[in-house]
Amino acid sequence: IRIRIRIGRRDLAREEERMVVAVKDLRSKMELDAALKEGGNVILHFWASWCQLSTQMGTVFAHLCSHTPHARFFRVEAEEQPEISELFGVSAVPLFVFIKDGIVFDKLEGSNPAELANKAIHLTGSPSRNRATVPEGLGMPSGPAVLEKAKDLSKQSGDVPNGTVTSTLTKMMEVQLQSLLNASPVMLFMKGTPQHPRCGFSRKVVDVLNELGAKYGSFDILTDDNVRQGLKKFSNWPTFPQLYCKGELLGGCDIVLEMHKSEELKGFLIDKGVLSQASPNRGVDNLTNDLATFGVLPEESKETCKVNIECRLKSLINSSPTVLFLKGTPDAPRCKFSSKVVTALREAGVTFGSFDILSDEEVRQGLKVYSNWPTFPQLYHNGELIGGCDIVLDMQKNGDLKMALAS
Repeated sequence: IRIRIRIGRRDLAREEERMVVAVKDLRSKMELDAALKEGGNVILHFWASWCQLSTQMGTVFAHLCSHTPHARFFRVEAEEQPEISELFGVSAVPLFVFIKDGIVFDKLEGSNPAELANKAIHLTGSPSRNRATVPEGLGMPSGPAVLEKAKDLSKQSGDVPNGTVTSTLTKMMEVQLQSLLNASPVMLFMKGTPQHPRCGFSRKVVDVLNELGAKYGSFDILTDDNVRQGLKKFSNWPTFPQLYCKGELLGGCDIVLEMHKSEELKGFLIDKGVLSQASPNRGVDNLTNDLATFGVLPEESKETCKVNIECRLKSLINSSPTVLFLKGTPDAPRCKFSSKVVTALREAGVTFGSFDILSDEEVRQGLKVYSNWPTFPQLYHNGELIGGCDIVLDMQKNGDLKMALAS
């Protein structure tokens, strides 16, 4: 009996030792390869420092790590590790990848603590992905506690507790989906919003619609998992974004881009009466060229229109001695590069004005042409371009930033 007690205590000590292992950061493809080479169960959390949802789900992820001894938990900063992100097709954060013996077992996008707990339990136990309950006999006495904790966190963040929908659509759901489809003649179901897309494919479709000058409604499928899953069944189309015109599905990103390239999309929208033939593209040169092409703007007026746009840009650039054109606002940057420049300016004690280029596509595209600088953020001082993120950070490192902006 004493021997059994000693063995039991030793096993318990080993189990407790494994449970206190913290989430580890993967900082290179080599570290990832080494982790996967060991085999077993691995869960990756792709995150970004500027994404609030990543931070919230990071708390749940750490809690699961401390209660899931049969899996190893790793974090990957998506934008800092593009090679790893590309390997797993990361287009939005937070994203969780579940790996069993080097093979991708499952994925989870967005913020759903309960579903994250379920998928972690399924990875370490039952091979069935469809079970929504905690499997028995996993050697995880804390399993139910983990799920309950995740559900509590899920309620706090407003997520759907089970993260699933029924296999067949209810009549109520069909009515809801049909109502959403008819909310606007052109409807885009996407990840994020047109101002702040949360995946590259959604951004591409938004860019196409904006370029055509189309008026459209949108729905962020990340905010309602029932709509997200239900629309897949309703349309028999498994991915997002999905573009509809008068209730008719046109397709996803690839189809929209192909239709746009062949000008079929423009013709289709004109035929449906939802796009004017005179709808212009955005940007300084494209705007004036297309207005002239469609006969809306006489050829001799192109320069006048271009001058007006340039006057607006000059006015914005000179609205303050130091002006930062960024994605988002100084208090809520929407990309890490904008965040880094804001931090550098504040550390240098520089007072500056700002403009969110995501709020105005004409300014966003026009400024690229005006400054001959293709990316953002862009920092200006006394009407002259200082540069982008790399230049600003180099000037900060060399101690030149404060002096240059004080002159």
